[in-house]
Amino acid sequence: MLQLLIGLVLFLGIHSLQSLAPQWRQGAQQRWGDLGYKAIYASISLLGLYLLVQGYALARLDPTVLWTPPRGLQHATILLMWLAMVLLVATYMPANHIKSKLRHPMTLSVKVWALGHLLSNGNLADVLLFGGFLAWSVLVFRAARQRDRASMRSAPEGQLLGTLLAVVVGTGVWAAFLMGGLHVWLVGVMPFTRAG
Repeated sequence: MLQLLIGLVLFLGIHSLQSLAPQWRQGAQQRWGDLGYKAIYASISLLGLYLLVQGYALARLDPTVLWTPPRGLQHATILLMWLAMVLLVATYMPANHIKSKLRHPMTLSVKVWALGHLLSNGNLADVLLFGGFLAWSVLVFRAARQRDRASMRSAPEGQLLGTLLAVVVGTGVWAAFLMGGLHVWLVGVMPFTRAG
């Protein structure tokens, strides 16, 4: 469990700098140079991700059950994951209304992903992992929206084609996770089997 916690602190901490500590980030870039900062950032990110994944895998071998989710919540998770995948794809799809309206679909994708998984997983490791990501995404989204208001920058214009592509591709990614075995390969759990 300690490994999971250290991984969460490193991974989420380093990914919080731009939103929650921009002055510190700028100072670090000036001290170490752009390349040096990116190397340190990438190293801490990878170490945090490694510890997070390993710690979560170890914690799942001897789970501490906090609660047993009702079956309906697992169905809700599947639906929320569709929304999370569409938001994720909208982050990278040019000129779509989703990104134009929401401004930060990646952070919202993480928020929906974390909430969905919190609903259908009741082990301590799950609560730490998904609860940590949910809290992080709420704070980062709030900071990003405050930055948007302060800068008075207008959002990029959305177009129908980009929006449709984001929904279609996002649905394809969602289907690959659920029915194509991607979730089983990455996590070892078949979502439809759990939702029964």
